[in-house]
Amino acid sequence: MTPRPRAVVVVTGSELVRGERTDRNGPFLAAEALSHGLEPARITIVGDTPAELEAAFREGLGADACLVSGGLGPTHDDRTVELLARAAGVELVVDEALEQEIESISRAVAERLQRPYADFAPGVTKQATRPVTALSIGLAGTAPGLVFRAPTGCVVVVLPGPPSELRRLWPNALVSEPMRELLARTRPPGRHVLRLFGVSESAVARALEEAGGDGGGVEATICAREFEIHVDLLVEPGAEERGDALEAELVERLGPWLFAHDERRVEELVLSLAAACGLSLATAESCTGGMVAARLTGVPGSSASFVGGVVAYADDVKRSELGVPEELLAEHGAVSAEVAAAMADGVRRRLGTDLAVAVTGVAGPDGGTAEKPVGRVHLHASGPDGSLARMLDLPGEREQIRVRAAVTSLHLLRALLLGSRDEDT
Repeated sequence: MTPRPRAVVVVTGSELVRGERTDRNGPFLAAEALSHGLEPARITIVGDTPAELEAAFREGLGADACLVSGGLGPTHDDRTVELLARAAGVELVVDEALEQEIESISRAVAERLQRPYADFAPGVTKQATRPVTALSIGLAGTAPGLVFRAPTGCVVVVLPGPPSELRRLWPNALVSEPMRELLARTRPPGRHVLRLFGVSESAVARALEEAGGDGGGVEATICAREFEIHVDLLVEPGAEERGDALEAELVERLGPWLFAHDERRVEELVLSLAAACGLSLATAESCTGGMVAARLTGVPGSSASFVGGVVAYADDVKRSELGVPEELLAEHGAVSAEVAAAMADGVRRRLGTDLAVAVTGVAGPDGGTAEKPVGRVHLHASGPDGSLARMLDLPGEREQIRVRAAVTSLHLLRALLLGSRDEDT
């Protein structure tokens, strides 16, 4: 099969190299490149040191596409355009039309801040400076996105660092003439998605091997993520029959644990199921501290089903806000199946919902005992037609335990909504 054109992603910013922020642009651009038929060769994260930046750009210019984010601001350490031009061996020019566009925005900002425009003028000229062959694809604030073809033939896309701004300008890059010409040589691969819960990564790998494995134009990836297993089948043009057959084999072997054929997160599925049934839901959380509610409210339109939640960390709050009986806490302790059930029932009464899920556990690193070690978590989901309960002994550090408990509680809600009474769901 003909190799796909290669794309290199270069993400700039010293704050990323130092670990002060997590890169969100690299994975987005790599996924977008692949979805449009480019082969993501690497993601390079580089700081703002000129020599490091120029070296990263020179390497990226050896690919068919170099997708760059960050370093487009008006300050001294925003060096992307200057160093890209140097690495590519192209001249820089001041784009007068672009300068006027940026100036109008900057003058409005200066007026609003009651500062002289002279303070902004050098930055305006800096941001209006572009490689002579570059096209502006729009502004994010005062930072222009740019596209140009380097003398090496590489199509260079330069986008702002803030993820929301980058994603807003990315469609403009795709329809630019250099990108259209490059993408005309590609055929995007097909993709099959399987999302699984309650099965181990090794069991999924074994099922893949027993199904014949990948190859023949199909590339399979298995990724453990937040206590779920994600399987992606990347199918090259011409290998569709093989991809369909492999997916069918995996579904047959892994069907009991399959919860989605797409990339919807479990919280989206829970809310969709609740809305379809006309049911409202609430959360009662101790060790997860609101993580379950945060995931639910992160879904647009969640208010159609999700009413609210109570973070009942202290026993006093469990008693006063959720009505957990004192004698239950004294006899069984806060981390127990009995208290989890009482928390779920209590939040349903308190907030007047049809459904609720409760989480209580020992997230660590301290607080564990021989009877209730770190990682012990009790979950309880209750509704008008029954309930489901789980006890977990979760591995990992504190944050891992909390995330895994939150994810499992959402899957427990999903199982309850689907009418399951299997405690191992």
